[in-house]
Amino acid sequence: MKMKVKEVADLVGISVRTLHHYDDIGLLKPDETTEAGYRYYSDQNLETLQQILFFRELDFPLKEIKEIITAPSFDRVEALRLHREMLQKKRERIDLMIATIDKTTKHMNGEIDMTNEEKFAGFDFSHNPYEEEARKRWSNQAVDQANTAFTNEALGEKMNDIFRRLAALTDIPPESVEAQTGIAEWYHFLNSSTGNYYSPEAFKGLGELYVADERFTKNIDQFGEGLARFMRDAMAVYADNHKK
Repeated sequence: MKMKVKEVADLVGISVRTLHHYDDIGLLKPDETTEAGYRYYSDQNLETLQQILFFRELDFPLKEIKEIITAPSFDRVEALRLHREMLQKKRERIDLMIATIDKTTKHMNGEIDMTNEEKFAGFDFSHNPYEEEARKRWSNQAVDQANTAFTNEALGEKMNDIFRRLAALTDIPPESVEAQTGIAEWYHFLNSSTGNYYSPEAFKGLGELYVADERFTKNIDQFGEGLARFMRDAMAVYADNHKK
């Protein structure tokens, strides 16, 4: 039996506005929308919503969730196993932070001494380990799509010209006007010529692949040593400056 949007919102504990937003961005499309605009959700919709909320609990951005759950390689059962594993790790990290709070309280009361390292046990804002693990499981499609630009001969010469221009900029800061102008050309080239659409966030993730995946690094660095790393940094700056 299908459920109305208000019924789903009450069941899950989220707002109707949130469900409307998920529909608008294509993250969770209701099984049926009537001509009058009423949304009806199926059991499969609810299963998808559960996956979305598990990812949200692990601090995944909505854009990343959409890329993951719509990938052909995505497996719901495997995802549930991964959710459990990630939540277990998150609980361990929270337990460590609670222990740090308790120690800090005793330290402030003069009961114990704490090293500077102990004061920050459990904190880690450098990356999202849960997102990294998900990408390991489901990022093959992203790698394959990104490789398209490198293997399409029709795009080759134009792409090579952009690489050469960027290689000439590697001695200047990636956040400079010249570097950002050059990387903007690369962003627009990818979105207009490769058949793929890259949001600023996906563009930033692609830059990470240029360094993390030796296939990309080898192809790019032939135009200049360190070009892949320079592009990654410039792409990150560009993405951060163009977030919606």
